Amino acid sequence: MGDLAEALKKRTMKFALDTCGFIRQLEREEPGPTVRRQLARSSTSVAFNYRAACRGRSHDEYTSKMGVVAEEADESFGWLEFIDVAGMLHSKELYRLIDESRELVAIMSASYGTARENQRRRKKRKD
Repeated sequence: MGDLAEALKKRTMKFALDTCGFIRQLEREEPGPTVRRQLARSSTSVAFNYRAACRGRSHDEYTSKMGVVAEEADESFGWLEFIDVAGMLHSKELYRLIDESRELVAIMSASYGTARENQRRRKKRKD
């Protein structure tokens, strides 16, 4: 993996850390704890599954992990939107995280799509 992958590792880790810091502001009664738990899980999953994808032992493993990363990025985006729409918390940090999650969804979905296309081409050549 090259410089782009290293930059994305740092970016996804920052997203996870920033999100985990942000959710501390959520209320202690429901739905705060549920949202906190789900958003912590999905945002950290973006970072750590991306790291795992970069260390994939095969192209198939990489593609599979990138699918997970794209799903978890979208889930994080969804929970951040939920916080906004539900009026749970409004802040510049929330809107920054929404923007960052939207960008990560786009990046990871495009990477996953490219990986799947490359996977199809490899299988076609073998047949």
